[in-house]
Parts: sequence; C-alpha cells; structure tokens
Amino acid sequence: MRVFLTGSTGYIGGRLVARLLEAGHHVVCAARDPHKLAARPWVSHPNVTMVKADATDRAALSDAMRGTEVAYYLIHSMLAVGPAYRSHDRVLAEGFAQAAAQAGIERIIYLGGLGETGTGLSEHLNSRREVEQALRSTKVPVTVLRAAMIIGSGSASFEILRYLVARLPVMVTPRWVSTESQPIAIRNVIHYLVECLSVPDTTGKTIDIGGPDVLTYRDLMQRMAEALGLRKRLVIPVPVLTPRLSSLWIHLVTPIDRRIARPLAEGLRNRVVCRNNEASELMPQELLSVREAIEAAVGKHSADQLETSWTDAGVMPGDPAWAGGDAYEDRRSMEIDAPAETVFRTLCQLGGENGYYSSPMLWRIRGVLDRLVGGPGLSRGRRSRAKIGYGDAIDFWRVTRIEENQALELRAEMRLPGVATLDFEIENISREPRKVRLTQTATFLPPGILGHLYWLGVTPFHGPVFNGMLKGIRAHALSGGALERVGPVPTDAVAISSGQQRSASE
Repeated sequence: MRVFLTGSTGYIGGRLVARLLEAGHHVVCAARDPHKLAARPWVSHPNVTMVKADATDRAALSDAMRGTEVAYYLIHSMLAVGPAYRSHDRVLAEGFAQAAAQAGIERIIYLGGLGETGTGLSEHLNSRREVEQALRSTKVPVTVLRAAMIIGSGSASFEILRYLVARLPVMVTPRWVSTESQPIAIRNVIHYLVECLSVPDTTGKTIDIGGPDVLTYRDLMQRMAEALGLRKRLVIPVPVLTPRLSSLWIHLVTPIDRRIARPLAEGLRNRVVCRNNEASELMPQELLSVREAIEAAVGKHSADQLETSWTDAGVMPGDPAWAGGDAYEDRRSMEIDAPAETVFRTLCQLGGENGYYSSPMLWRIRGVLDRLVGGPGLSRGRRSRAKIGYGDAIDFWRVTRIEENQALELRAEMRLPGVATLDFEIENISREPRKVRLTQTATFLPPGILGHLYWLGVTPFHGPVFNGMLKGIRAHALSGGALERVGPVPTDAVAISSGQQRSASE
C-alpha cells in the first residue's frame, strides 16, 4: 500500500517507517521540517517519499495525502498543559479527518491511550478520547489502537521509570503505585500498527492492545530494579502527592520536562487494562512479558542502539529574529593539525556521557541550575554517544544545522532570558600536512534588560569554558577522535551498564 504517515519525526513514527518498509509498503512521510529526518537510516529508501506538510494547513495536508490509501495519525501535544492543549489537539484531528476525506483516504489509523471508559478519566486520557471522536467526524473509517505504558528504550514513560528506579533506592510516591496497568513492548505496538493494514476486520474498530502481564506500578518499579541489577526499591505511597507535585519531582530526578511528566503522572491514577483479547485474536504475535520488554530496552541503552527517543519530537525553531536589538557574540578560533573529518567527528561527540571536553563541574552546575528553573538540564543526554543528526537533542541543546566535515550549530533550549546558539565552523587551511581552523561562536540575543544582565553575568566564565572546550577538542582530535568518555557519567549510567543485554527491536 501507499500509506501517509504523520509523526515520522517522533518516537513511534520513526520506528514505524522502517517496519512498514520491511512489509513492502510505500511510505509518504509528512513533516513540518523534512530536514529533521535527514539522519534517519531509511530516508533514502526508494519507497519513502518526503513531503512538507503542517497539520494546521488543511488544504496542504489534503494535497499531500492524495494518492495514498491509509493515513496514520500519530500527532499529540507533548507539552499537554494549560486549558488550550485539548482544544488544539481536537481541532488538529478534525482538520486531519476532513483533509483525509477530501483526499479519498480509505482508512485512518490512530494510536491512542488505554483506560477505563466513562467518568473519572485524567485530562490527558479525556483528550485522547476527544481526538478519537474528532477523527471519526467524517465518513472515513477509523481504526483506534489503545495502549497503556509502552516499554521501549527512549520512550518518555519508560525513561521516567528507569531514572526513578536507578537514582532513588527509597521512593515516596503518590497512591497510584497500587493502580493496575497492562504495559506493552514497543515491538508489539509496532507489529499491531503494521499488521492492521492487512487485516480488514480491524477497520472501524477500537482495539485495546497490551502485553501478557497485568501488574501495579510498584511491581513495575521492582522489575526495573531487577533489570538494572539493583536492590529492591523501598516504595512509600502517601496521599498528599498531587500530579503537579509528582511532575515537579519527576522533572528534578529525570530528564523529562515537568510539562510532559504532568499528563503522564495524571494518567497513572486510571486503571489501564485491556477489556478483551480481540487484538491477539485478530493479529496474533508473540507478546513480550514485562520482564523481557524491560531487559530488551535496557540492553539497547547499554549498547547505545536507541532507534528513536522521546526527545526526537522537539519543535525545531526557525532562524531567530535578530531585528530589534544587537546580539552579543563570543568568537574564538584555533588551528588543529588534524583532518577536517577527525575534527568534525570530535565535535559530533559533544554532550551526554561524553561531556564538553573541559570544565565538567561548571557544566554540571549549569545543568543543575537549569533543571531547578524548569529547563531540561544535562540529564536529557543524547540518543547516541557517537552519532547526531539534524533535530537531535543534546542535553539542553538542539542540533539546528549540521554539515559533514564543515559545520555544527546548536541552539540552546535551556531556560534563558534570550536566544542562544553555539556554532562551530571547520576551515581547511593546509592539505599537506592536514590542518584546519576551528572557529567557535557563541551568540546571544537579549530581548530586554534581563538578557543584557545575564550576558554580563556569564561572560567571566566564557574563558575557562570556551577556551577549555577548544583545547579539549584539539587534544581529542589529535588523538584520532576515537569515542571515549571525556566527561562525567550520569549517576544512572553505572546501574544501566549492569543491566542484562538482549538483542531486540527495542
């Protein structure tokens, strides 16, 4: 089939493309910024078509869908906070359904959230139900797959669980730790999403999907501890912890932003168990147990083989609006007696477990301060220790430009009173012997007086941080640019390295 896929830059969609191609389908990947998919291994596949489409532009969306038969709707607000997000998601779904009807789409497939029906649903799950209704607002049949927690390396809910267990031997939790859940492995979710294309009986149905185990979140935490090679965790439930307080605690302990954590924390109060076995009857497969799914996901983390991550779905900003004020600039350069490809390879190892080649304590302090004021800090890390691509998250940076052996640009996503970028340019200055000039430029646009005061306050630290970084990059490049740990290892990495290894699609 020719299938139309939204959400290809996200956690689920990024993995779904590869499996659809393996099944022989042609995939039309829609993205607001197709450049963000440039680093995906499947981007040059002959059965992949890239189209630029914004879900808010109904006419453009309909044009992009023409010629396809089935459309996957994998769009939802990651930052599900405030009164507007539910209406925004509903409006997007209604527009998508109308665009699909105009384009002659035969079926829409949607991955929603599992949960008891009726009253008492969290805001997050209520929004998912509204999206289902909006997608059904036209005559196009809709297949809805409802899942609870998805266990897979790099998923937001899995990362929360992993970090909490790895960092906290004693946990004070809300009462929801006794709520029953039926998690499902990411490989099983992807199988259902692909398989329903070839099973006509799934058309127009709402199907609950889950793994073989039903257990409480307390039990999930203990299974995670076992997979990480840690002692049993002491879990103390208390009635006073609200979803808001829980999300703030998750924000401080894990890399997950509090605005993402809050709807996930709210949803944990609802029992999420499949109502029947219809999914297994219509689309049989071997379902991984919770223990098998966790061990597979932990193994992928240990082997640095994350296929996609929750951080992939970050919004890509446009060029900053420099008009209206002068930008501050700190430019430094250094000659390096090494080939451009070696220097570039060294640049591509910045951040995460690899560190920033100098001043590890200053970087760590900056990361802690950012987390305290609501930013991502350093704990977000990076998807792979060795590879980066356009749109990747690197701690509190986002890759907004990458040119092989020539340039790398990082835009700050930390909490700042302005817009900051860090650019690296590589210039060949001698062929024999191979020598390059590396220019590093930090740019900051202050929108007001607070921004000017911020720049003045951090300027004294630029010398040790930026000069040290250049010297560290040169030293690492002169040693060949091989991947090695050059910075502090996050506190959970030791625990993770002891987890059982398993080769799986997670």
